[in-house]
Amino acid sequence: MVTNSGQAERSEITFGHAIPSRTVLGRWARSEHGEVTVELVHATPGSDGTMMDMALKVIPDRLGPGSHIRVVAPAQSLAMFQESTLAIANDRFERLGVRLSFGRHVQTLDRFRSSPIADRVADLHDAFADPGVDGVLTVVGGYNCNQLLPYLDWDLIAANPKIFCGYSDITALSCAITTITGMVTYSGPHYSTFAMRDHFETTLRWFTEALFSDDPVEAGPAESWTDDNWFHDQGARRVRPNEGHWTLTPGLVEGRLIGGNLCTLNLLQGTPWMPDLSNAVVFIEDDLESSVKTFDRDLTSLTQQPNFDSVRALLIGRFQSQTDMDRETLAAIVASKRELAGVPIIANVDFGHTNPLLTLPVGGDVTIAAHETGPTITLSD
Repeated sequence: MVTNSGQAERSEITFGHAIPSRTVLGRWARSEHGEVTVELVHATPGSDGTMMDMALKVIPDRLGPGSHIRVVAPAQSLAMFQESTLAIANDRFERLGVRLSFGRHVQTLDRFRSSPIADRVADLHDAFADPGVDGVLTVVGGYNCNQLLPYLDWDLIAANPKIFCGYSDITALSCAITTITGMVTYSGPHYSTFAMRDHFETTLRWFTEALFSDDPVEAGPAESWTDDNWFHDQGARRVRPNEGHWTLTPGLVEGRLIGGNLCTLNLLQGTPWMPDLSNAVVFIEDDLESSVKTFDRDLTSLTQQPNFDSVRALLIGRFQSQTDMDRETLAAIVASKRELAGVPIIANVDFGHTNPLLTLPVGGDVTIAAHETGPTITLSD
């Protein structure tokens, strides 16, 4: 249910969504001066009576054969990729029975390997406004998605919920959309990720399980993983055996999944677009530019955010090999933070800047069973 109500000095939208055992209603508003506020209007707690359910949530319709996906470039440009590489991605979507279209400005390329803010905003607005578009997929990540946030039409986005998927720098957009509109977004592969010629099967399976089906997804560890510049040389791939998930702190919890790329998530601190961490299961990852020291510092910053003391669990994505992070070092970092004492933590999970790549519902429900052996992660929404 989505209803609009306007006032002379206040742009406001009220939205709601009903799911078993829960009814949630929320409202976001922007004043004439551009200030954004979010408030919970009504909620019925879940069967366990906890505050986990006291969150805004709008679940977009799933994709399927015949769906139309719009590709947009809110960070770096599509022009960076060779047509022969992208042909692989286009063929994959054709085999899924999905029709692709592209934003008007995806090929624009400026000195920053991106495009003007106005162009990127326009393509996002066009994608959400078009009733024939069922999902929005980002070209690739980058460094500048947060530039768009003050210029987005949140009324438009909230009134047209649809699948939105990407990762890395796209964290700024996915978390902001979920925070302001209550819409579940997805941290998962980009359009360009589908151009990976080999070793893509598991990423594709997780993508379709999450976005083409209503069934829960069991996010068990992949058998193997890769960490290479496949987009420069499709033939130079190194497949590594996966030692599985690491349980750093045991526990069994359910919660609302919030997070993404850690350094990008931290860019939202102090802004209206920073997600509320109350009772959340937080997931974080970072790329090769994040050293052990940088990750430690960024994690500390996150744990100092409001309501982190009620975070229910922490999921940490697999680190790239160049970071020199290992299990012992990560365990020492976690142990140094009193805010994480007793919080169930599973690390070395299949998301981040290695492959394969899970598709995770930002704002969706997750169940964590952080056993010492055989930890499990079950995704909903």
